[in-house]
Amino acid sequence: MFVKIKNRHRLKSREIRNYQNDLKSIFGEIFFDEKSSVETGDLNGRIIIFIDSEPCFMFYNDKIVFTLHGLNKYKPAKNFVVVDMGAVKFVTNGADVMAPGIVDADKDIIEGNQVWICDENHHKPLAIGIALVSGNDMISKSKGKVINTIHYVGDELWNYVAKSL
Repeated sequence: MFVKIKNRHRLKSREIRNYQNDLKSIFGEIFFDEKSSVETGDLNGRIIIFIDSEPCFMFYNDKIVFTLHGLNKYKPAKNFVVVDMGAVKFVTNGADVMAPGIVDADKDIIEGNQVWICDENHHKPLAIGIALVSGNDMISKSKGKVINTIHYVGDELWNYVAKSL
């Protein structure tokens, strides 16, 4: 099935600055400047932000979050969660992340933050999620769900990017 982006349009400078500030407050850095071509579009109800025609960010509950493509491009140093190799097959199938699979996490993560999940061997991004507990609790807990997965390798957005780039 071919997926098409609908209602694609450029953003105003004011909107771009707002998104830059949102990302800076979360990750402590700015990932694109006002000279970048910044557009939005709708992918089956999911609003995607394109930076220089690349789908780098999306909206989740009215907040800007990375796409996996954006993570690979910009490589943020904050809000990471490392899972063991046994958890990889579940994460890449869209499962929420459970505490026993976590090897390491950014200690500055607070509940409700966007996080990116990577494997312990290659440190490649596998998924994007929302933290249900703090970074310290992710490491110390021995059971229960700790991350709600919202975007993962192999989902519709991932497949769109793989076919379009």
